Order: sequence, then structure tokens, then C-alpha cells
Amino acid sequence: MNEHITTPNIPIYYLSGNHDIGYSAFHKIHREVISRYEKEFGSRNYQFSAGRVDFVVVDSQTLDGAKQSKETTSSWEFIKTLSSGNESNPKVLLTHIPLYRPDNTPCGQYRSSSVINQRVSRAAMDQGIIYQNYLSKETSDLLLSLLKPVLVLSGHDHDQCTVVHPTPFGQVMEHTLGTISWQQGNLYPSFMLLSAGPKLSPNSTDIEHEVLTNLCFLPKQTHIYIWYICQFVVTILLLIFWPTNGLRSLPYVNTFGSFMQSVAAELFSRTKEKVDEEDGEYEMVWDAEGSMHLVKKAVAKAPSTNSDPRSTGRGNAVARPTATARKHQLEPDSSVLVEMSSVATSEDGGKLSRPTNLRIRKVLQRLFRVIQSVVVIAALNAPLYMMLLFKDWIDR
Repeated sequence: MNEHITTPNIPIYYLSGNHDIGYSAFHKIHREVISRYEKEFGSRNYQFSAGRVDFVVVDSQTLDGAKQSKETTSSWEFIKTLSSGNESNPKVLLTHIPLYRPDNTPCGQYRSSSVINQRVSRAAMDQGIIYQNYLSKETSDLLLSLLKPVLVLSGHDHDQCTVVHPTPFGQVMEHTLGTISWQQGNLYPSFMLLSAGPKLSPNSTDIEHEVLTNLCFLPKQTHIYIWYICQFVVTILLLIFWPTNGLRSLPYVNTFGSFMQSVAAELFSRTKEKVDEEDGEYEMVWDAEGSMHLVKKAVAKAPSTNSDPRSTGRGNAVARPTATARKHQLEPDSSVLVEMSSVATSEDGGKLSRPTNLRIRKVLQRLFRVIQSVVVIAALNAPLYMMLLFKDWIDR
């Protein structure tokens, strides 16, 4: 109703169902449901036109009720009034409960569940219907003979079903439309678009071009949730196994990086040698046969000078302080020995070794990081998802 208030220029027509007003046996006990429905949504039986087509809305929950019932009597009087008119426009019958069809009647290619057969439960002493899957055969035949519709649209079954009813005036097709909500037991939600053509000449009989239907399916809801679950699993795995120091810390990534660096160094070194050859000096030399050859001149290298103040020279011999370097090289070994001895001491003492403590600490840090990241992701996505899921419930 709030949606209708925000779009006053778009007409909205309502069709009562068994979840709105119940079946005919329920009306005798709770008469207020009819008045409450009509107060909010208008009449249960009415007619409206679109183009050259008349749409007849019928409260099918009352058609098979007790004959002395007020609601049943008013519904049939409305139908008989329409049948007595001289209107030549084609009619489309809108009913919540589908018309009768024999058991195990095929429903067409778009049905995803098994076919539901007729089931009728009546109250004691003929006080009306408690439940029914389809209208009775007598009611269906009388409806078709009085209204002579060119098309019947129904619901109630929550799944697609297309059947053809044979009548004395020709075949009438009925489309039972599936629910648009996957929570009603149909994993393939759908809706139907109907186009009613403009008013043509009174002698026109081109009904097929005046009423066109197109069944539209929405994405399968379970596929959407499976996709969400897969994304959640991938996110958790990435948070758990993603290296702390980045991809460079992985062995195969380092190997690949070293290989690429060696290839690049090889290419650049070859280019440098080629440039050095092009920049060198050449001289012409003739052999005994008179042929000329280009020979690269030898470049004299300047003697390298040692700028190390710690080195001492005596003649051409250079003495370097290697003892200091050796001393520095021995220091890491001594530290390693001390560290190993400390680990051995801790093992002898019965306590956890240092590598074990480090491993436990890393696992706890990674677990804390995963939980922290999941909380952040949920805090960002959960409110957005709830807003999209319940946006139709927000009062505008």
C-alpha cells in the first residue's frame, strides 16, 4: 500500500488468495476477514480494462463454498452479470485457485517440481471448503461457459503450469504462474509480463496480438547463496595462508624472481659488451695478399690505486689486515654456538624449545589476524546485505 502511495499514476489491481481471506469454511467463523480485506484493498470481484481487453478478477476461494453462503452468492452473481452483457471485448480471467484439470496433467517445460493433483477438504455438514488445490470441475466448466475468456491466469500452485482447456467455443489456455519468492518452495522465482494491445476496430478478431504474455525468470536463489559461500571460503583461506611478508617470502616466488633477475642481468651484460665493442678504436692492417682487416687496438689499463688507509705498501707488495676480517668472520660462529647450546640446555631442562614457542606464537598471531579481518569484512558487508534484503519493508 505504501508503494501505491508513492506511485499514484500507476494503477495497481489486487487479487485475493487463500492466505489473504482463507477458504469459504473460514468465512463462516471469521467474517471480519472479508471486511478487513475489502477495506484495505477494495472489492474481491471486479473488472477493469486495458486497451481492448477486459480483465475479470474473481474471488475463487468462495466459488466452491456453500450455496447459502453470502460470499459465494455474491461472487456468482457478479460472474452472471458479466456474462449477460453485450460486451464484445476479449476477456482475461484472473483467479487465484487454478481451474480443474485431470490428475497428472503435464504442466509444460517450465515446471521444476512434480505435478500436484486435485485435493479437496470440506467442512462437516457442507459448510464450505477447508482446502483445495484446484476448483471443482463443475465450477471450472461454468466459469468458462459464462465468461468465455481468451486467457486464464492463476496462481496458488507456486510453480509454473500451462494447460489448455477444451470448451464448446474453442480452446482456452491457462497459465498458472510460479511464485516470485524462492522462500515459497520454488527455487526459480518468476513473474509474467502481459501486454494488452490498443483498441482496434470492433470487427477485429486478432486476439493473439491483443494479449501477449512473456514469462520472466529471476536468478536461482540457491546459486547466489552458493556463490556467497564460495567467496567466504576463499576469503578465509586467503587470510589463513597469505604470507605475512607478501608473496616475495614464498620459495617459488623467490626462485622465479631470481631467475628473472639473472635473465635481465645476462641481457644487459650482453648489451654492454656490444656497446663497448662499438666504442673501441680499430686500425687497418693489410696481409701479404693485400686484404685489409680491422683490428681493435689494445687499451692500456691504468694501474689500480689502493685507497684503503689500513693497507701498508712496501715496494710493489701490498699487505692487508686480514686478521681483522678473520676475527669478524669468527664472531657469528661463536654466537651460533652459544645459541645452540642455550637451546640444548632448555631441551635438557624439559621446557619447550624456542622454535616451538615461535611456531605457537605465529599460529596465534595468524589466527588473531584472520578473526580481525573477518570481523571487519562482516561489519562492512552485513549491514549492506540486510539493507538490500529488507528494503521493501522500509516505510517510505
